[in-house]
Amino acid sequence: MPAKTLVGVFDSDHAVLAAARAARGKGLSIRDAYTPFPVHGMDEALDLPPSWLSRACFVLGAAGLCAALSFQYWVSLFDWPMNIGGKPFDASPALIPIAFEITVLVAGVGTVLTLLAFRGLLPGKPAALAGLGATDDKFLLVVEGPSEAELRSFHREHGAVRVEELAGDGR
Repeated sequence: MPAKTLVGVFDSDHAVLAAARAARGKGLSIRDAYTPFPVHGMDEALDLPPSWLSRACFVLGAAGLCAALSFQYWVSLFDWPMNIGGKPFDASPALIPIAFEITVLVAGVGTVLTLLAFRGLLPGKPAALAGLGATDDKFLLVVEGPSEAELRSFHREHGAVRVEELAGDGR
C-alpha cells in the first residue's frame, strides 16, 4: 500500500516546530516544512544534513579564480604582450582586481544556478502548495505516513487549522 502524504497548515511557528519534533519522534516521514520566514530549530527538528552549497560555492569560486588568472596571464604573456614602463609582462598585482571580481561573479551566479537546478526550481513549474498560504502567513508541514486517518489525527492533535492531501507528486 502506498504511503499517504498530507499537509498540515499551522498558524504559528511554535506549533509547526512542535509538530515537526513530534512527527520525528513518532517515526513519521517528514517530507518538508514551508514557512514564511526562517524558524529557529526547524533544521534540527527535520533532521536535515548540513548544506553542500558552501562547498559548491568554494569550488565555483576557485574555478573562476583559475579561469580569470589563466586568461589574464595568457593575454599579457602570449596574445597581446605590451611593455609599459619596463615592467615585466606577468605583473601579478595588476591582475588581482579582475581576478577577484570574476571569482565573486562565478561563485555567486554559479551557486544560484546550482541551487535552482538541483532543487528543481525551474521556470514555469507549477507550485504544488499554491493557495495554502505558505509564503504569506501560514506554516506548512508535509508528512508521509501509512494511513490518511492517522496523519489527519496527528495534524489535528498538534494544532493544525487545516489538513489537505498533497495534489500531484508535490515536487
